[in-house]
Amino acid sequence: MSYDPENIFAKILEGSIPSTEIDQTETTYTFADINPQAATHALVIPKGAYTDLTDFAEKASDKELADWVRGLAQAAKTTGVAEAGYRVIVNIGDNGHQEVPHLHGHVLGGHALGPMLTKRG
Repeated sequence: MSYDPENIFAKILEGSIPSTEIDQTETTYTFADINPQAATHALVIPKGAYTDLTDFAEKASDKELADWVRGLAQAAKTTGVAEAGYRVIVNIGDNGHQEVPHLHGHVLGGHALGPMLTKRG
């Protein structure tokens, strides 16, 4: 998957598509998902042009890597789900069902989320 500078998250970062900001650092942006899959659903994205976690791990600076991981935990704290528990999901590629070619972590919580996956039989 190649980076598409016209993807929705790139547009959010440039300000041409509105979003509901939760938090922001020099290298990350956290915002509310417009199609939440849980009571609380935040997205944490790097401000750099990285397609997925593999691309990010290979090319990002140590500061970007640390800020993004801290951003996931901070999103849980800021949205109030940290204490009761939450889930972080990062989808990668077609089999991982990644829909936007810009790295993003989903922080989900606010209720019991159930099993991570259903077993295939």
